[in-house]
Amino acid sequence: MIFVGVKPRRRAWLRGGRVLVGAALGLVLASCAGGSAGHPEGSASARPVVSGAIRPVLACGALAGSGPSAQRLLGLSGASTRITSAVVVAAAGSAPAYCSVKGFVAPRVDFELKLPVATWQGRYLQEGCGGLCGFVIPTSFPACDAQLGGDFALAATDDGHATSNPFSAEWAAGDEQARVDLGYRGVHVVAVAAKEIMSLYYGRPPIYSYFNGCSDGGREALVEVQRYPHDFNGVIAGAPAAYFPFLPAEATAWVARANTDPTGAPILTAAKLPALHAAVLAACDSLDGLVDGQIDDPRACHFDPTSMRCPDGTDRPDCLTQAQVTAVRTIYSPPVDTAGQLLYPGGEEPGSEASWAGPPIPWINAAPGGTGLAASTADGYLRYVAFPAGQPGVALSDWSFTAAGFHSLLAEAGIVDALDPDLRAFRAAGGKLIMYHGWADALIPPEGTVAYYQAVQDHMGGLAATTTFARLFMFPGMFHCGGGGPSTDTSDLIHQLVTWTEHGTAPTQAIATQTDTNGHIVRTRPVYPYPTVARYTGTGSTNDAANFVPTTPTTRPDDHIHWLGENLLH
Repeated sequence: MIFVGVKPRRRAWLRGGRVLVGAALGLVLASCAGGSAGHPEGSASARPVVSGAIRPVLACGALAGSGPSAQRLLGLSGASTRITSAVVVAAAGSAPAYCSVKGFVAPRVDFELKLPVATWQGRYLQEGCGGLCGFVIPTSFPACDAQLGGDFALAATDDGHATSNPFSAEWAAGDEQARVDLGYRGVHVVAVAAKEIMSLYYGRPPIYSYFNGCSDGGREALVEVQRYPHDFNGVIAGAPAAYFPFLPAEATAWVARANTDPTGAPILTAAKLPALHAAVLAACDSLDGLVDGQIDDPRACHFDPTSMRCPDGTDRPDCLTQAQVTAVRTIYSPPVDTAGQLLYPGGEEPGSEASWAGPPIPWINAAPGGTGLAASTADGYLRYVAFPAGQPGVALSDWSFTAAGFHSLLAEAGIVDALDPDLRAFRAAGGKLIMYHGWADALIPPEGTVAYYQAVQDHMGGLAATTTFARLFMFPGMFHCGGGGPSTDTSDLIHQLVTWTEHGTAPTQAIATQTDTNGHIVRTRPVYPYPTVARYTGTGSTNDAANFVPTTPTTRPDDHIHWLGENLLH
């Protein structure tokens, strides 16, 4: 069988043998305030955005059918595209009138593209997926319109397969093409097709192209930067699942097994999480010099769950049994083999406990009668995705945390991982990359992201050289992709990316906000490019970002994390 797409990258080896939609967009789409007019500067590839809207030169409906436009799309090299419908949707509320284009890139990468009829000024924004994808994420206007001079064209794809559950994996059993489309091809060919469709509809391709994704969408963002450096001028990679397949098969499997007793029941229940989280904050909240309900860098927290052990052995909501102490300690630990070698560069961080049962989803723990998704996600991945098509999978209950098990994952790693630190082609193209992650993310351990960013620095000439085109923002207390929680977890990163890409103004801070249940802002905090942190000036409200200044930490952990797959980052 011939698969559409190029061969996955292979590296010299090796040492030693619909649930997430709102969360995935919560951080970067929540606000797009600020900005200024002017001409781009600072980038050799910067081009001015046109003044005034770019009007269509082709009727929306002409994109479909069997006419010349359809034939041109069918003949698109490497991305043969068929439009199944193209209709104008009337303006409603803040959304402009737009041409809604639906179709697929052969063999079956479904997508939807929204083309503003009268308000487009040349920008294209493609949204990433979540989980293992399998659905076309709903996109909506506006996406930074008024402040930047016009609406974006918007697109999203299902990455080449359809499922009602983005965490299911049965679709991948025996289907290598579907794996390739998820791993790296789907986002790329939709970008190619969307630009061609815009060329037909508007008479020109986009002036600037952007990509925004979190979780698997963050992995997709890094894949684009690494494999297809000319697809997008600016990219946002949030909480990137870059370490596939080791994330679901090692890290997720580890926490799921740690919290499962021999009968299959959870050891640590959701009812214990409020007391556990309170104890962690009591031990570590003040380490950054401010008691504010969040831990700025959980790597400085050395909480011992033994301190919560029930003194009389009675299982109560405010303490932990010995079995629960062991489970919590194991959950905090990165997965290791019997020799102590790390199988993944990070575990659950102290301070993330409040999200173990959600939001955004019931991950490690679930309410009584519910099911934690960590176990089902790891089990599905190991059964249907982890090993080459046609090779038997492994049930989570039978998986071994060993060096041999780790090495067995490498056959498919080149399809789905996003660990290449060589971003020279993207930098040479004038591309700009903003990465972000929440320090309280339970679904994807944040230490892996800082380790990848360190590898990029090592490869690209150090921190100063890297920050000319790539910056990382680590949000204290933020859950997965800004998916709720008691912290500042919304910001204006899309606007900052556009300003950096088109005007050469690099982001020096992100003002993160926290709102109450009525939508009122109750706290703002600055988040600075890593490794710089925010420190309180000592005067004024601690809920006001104006009363914090950037500070370089006097000490911080070494971001070179030694784990079994570290050579993948070289």
